[in-house]
Amino acid sequence: MSSKPPAAVSERALVLGMDVGGTTIKAEISDDAGTVLAAGAVPTPPGEAAFDAMLDLGDSLLDELSAADRSRIERAAVLLPGLVDSVRSIAVFSSNVGWRNVTIGSRFTDRWQVPVLIDHDVAAAGWAEWRFGAGRDRDTVCVIVIGTGISGTLSVAGKFVRGALGQAGEYGHIPVRHDGMLCPCGNIGCVETVASAANIARTYALRTGTECRSAATVFARSDTDPQARAVIADAMDALADGLTGVIHAVCPELIVLGGGLAGAGAALTDALHQALTARLRVVPVPEVAIGAFGPRAGLAGAALLARHGALS
Repeated sequence: MSSKPPAAVSERALVLGMDVGGTTIKAEISDDAGTVLAAGAVPTPPGEAAFDAMLDLGDSLLDELSAADRSRIERAAVLLPGLVDSVRSIAVFSSNVGWRNVTIGSRFTDRWQVPVLIDHDVAAAGWAEWRFGAGRDRDTVCVIVIGTGISGTLSVAGKFVRGALGQAGEYGHIPVRHDGMLCPCGNIGCVETVASAANIARTYALRTGTECRSAATVFARSDTDPQARAVIADAMDALADGLTGVIHAVCPELIVLGGGLAGAGAALTDALHQALTARLRVVPVPEVAIGAFGPRAGLAGAALLARHGALS
């Protein structure tokens, strides 16, 4: 197989972008200006049945187009969670959806009759934020996506870092609390056991004895509730501890925060910046910003990948 990335599509082209999550599959057909001509979402079925749902959703969006617009579809991109071998087109593993070593082959291309790129969801979302979003015009950027778990991307000296497994950015599984919780990965005290959105809500509920369904609630209460402020401080301390090695290694100019927790805005960026400032003595403290694409970073990444042909 050639390692040469495909060329960008033409300016008049339409592309189909699909972002597959643990609970929802989202897709859009868009033009060069980002105008969405068709969009849809369906629940993510467990296991390999998810691929049938992806195909059906793509079919439904393509059927919404006129014959003239359908002829303008030049490429599609499908972003998958978990471990993804984009070179051999294999969905290696997803614990959330429940598949392992699924050979994708040409099933999307055969069905939709256009070339289809396969890649990792967070890798594409982080690349989109670096190249076209909050990190544009910056050479060295770390993107952190905070939701149920924590992961992200790294761009160094104007190059997108892929790593041996196709992405570099498992920040959530850096151990930072040796007396902490057992992480689903099997380690103790990983960053995401403290700083993920799910665990921020869990910790607040345990500390206060009150029900708390989301981290957004904790941030909303932080102005008036000392317990909420303490939970957030602990979470950002853990995230800062996990990032100090990366920051010392590559000196990022900017850290971009995405995912569901990014809705906390300045309360989140300020807390992380303060935690980093308290730790860094030798290298500059990077700026911290909220991602430009928000919860649409995955779809934006899929569309941009389809249009440009490679994460580069």
